Amino acid sequence: MKLITDIAELKNEILAATIGFFDGVHLGHRYLINDLISIARQRGIPSAVITFPEHPRAVLHAEYQPKLLNSYEEKVSLLEKTELDYCIILPFTPELSHLSAEQFIKEILVGELHLKTLLVGYDHRFGHDRTEGYDAYVNYGKQYGLEVLQSTPYAEGRLAVSSSEIRRLLVAGEVEDAARLLTYPYLLKGRIADGHKIGRTLGFPTANIQLSEPYKIIPAIGVYAVWVYLEEKRYKGMLYIGDRPTLNNGDDITLEVHILDFSGDIYNNEISVSFVHYVRGDIKFDSLEALSKQLENDRETVRKYL
Repeated sequence: MKLITDIAELKNEILAATIGFFDGVHLGHRYLINDLISIARQRGIPSAVITFPEHPRAVLHAEYQPKLLNSYEEKVSLLEKTELDYCIILPFTPELSHLSAEQFIKEILVGELHLKTLLVGYDHRFGHDRTEGYDAYVNYGKQYGLEVLQSTPYAEGRLAVSSSEIRRLLVAGEVEDAARLLTYPYLLKGRIADGHKIGRTLGFPTANIQLSEPYKIIPAIGVYAVWVYLEEKRYKGMLYIGDRPTLNNGDDITLEVHILDFSGDIYNNEISVSFVHYVRGDIKFDSLEALSKQLENDRETVRKYL
């Protein structure tokens, strides 16, 4: 897949494409992308996704705080693992948001990107008021020489597959269901920051994580079995998300991971954690001894799942 950040790089190549934000690049997105690739091959033209570097609502509303499944870099990396020919990065601007669906098709999709075929998701809408749908897109396409097709919805068992559903699962701590819909374990990245070092006194030293992508979803408060990626190696880990009620830590939510069978100074290193299993919710213990005993039980649970 070739990443296109300047339309001129396409050299007026005729394309089949689909468009969207593609947060998570989940099963539903992959179903749509595979459908697109098949259609493009049937027509003998390259396939492309058109996506945006930032969430459109964040561009239009400065106060909006998006809840994301991927950073921009993660999204591009996931798209690179498909069989797409191109990923076209289209900057989302206020000017672009003011275009009607007809103008967007005429000026951008046909006029600038030279699309021959557009595949839209079953519920996808574009244009400044988002009131028009597939039938209108087909009519506009006929006017400007664009074939417009609609993909069918995709469901995985009892769960509809969507970015919003995956966010709901993560907020509920259902990381295994979220991973099935994503096709990969949910991941958080950051840098190891200095902490209070209370865990060390309990026999459970932890690395405090400062997230590198502030808009990414943080799963439900509690303890998780995770894989830890540090200095190009993978370790078993026990991750805690919460406000440490036993220590009367206030309302600040911390992310700290105890890396099993590891010792060493890793302060300020980059670290990633991928979520495997939700172990338990947060508990306020009567003493540090009770907390330490529970952590021993948690560690054994983590070993079992990893």
